[in-house]
Amino acid sequence: MKISDEGLSLIKHFEGCELKAYRCAANVLTIGYGSTKGVTEDMEITQEGAEELLQEEMHEYEGYINDMVKVPLEQHQFDAMVSWVFNLGSGNLGSSTLLKKLNNSEYDEVPEQIKRWNKAGGKVLEGLVRRREAEALLFSGKSWNEV
Repeated sequence: MKISDEGLSLIKHFEGCELKAYRCAANVLTIGYGSTKGVTEDMEITQEGAEELLQEEMHEYEGYINDMVKVPLEQHQFDAMVSWVFNLGSGNLGSSTLLKKLNNSEYDEVPEQIKRWNKAGGKVLEGLVRRREAEALLFSGKSWNEV
């Protein structure tokens, strides 16, 4: 599967777009819509470059969901999971109770599992609380835009 425009909208909404490199809440060099690979301190990109980076990276994150999730997903569920893994990484997904419950077809348990991942640097961050709520709503097929 591939992420839809709705899934990309959620990612863009919560990542925001920075055209100059910065350190995120986890102290990782970041640019564009949350891209971290190959980012250097003084790096700058264009808006078009940010869009291209995001599109390029989606292949990797779609792949994690396609490879690690062993049960069927509807588009909105796939989108929510790609957003989650883009923000948190494949290592966290692979070791998560979220993935275990999902692969056991416990779909109703997934939204609460998504919402548990709301910390950076050991601290609960309001932005992550809102993002996880939006991902949980999207996973459930509900509108996330009001979060």
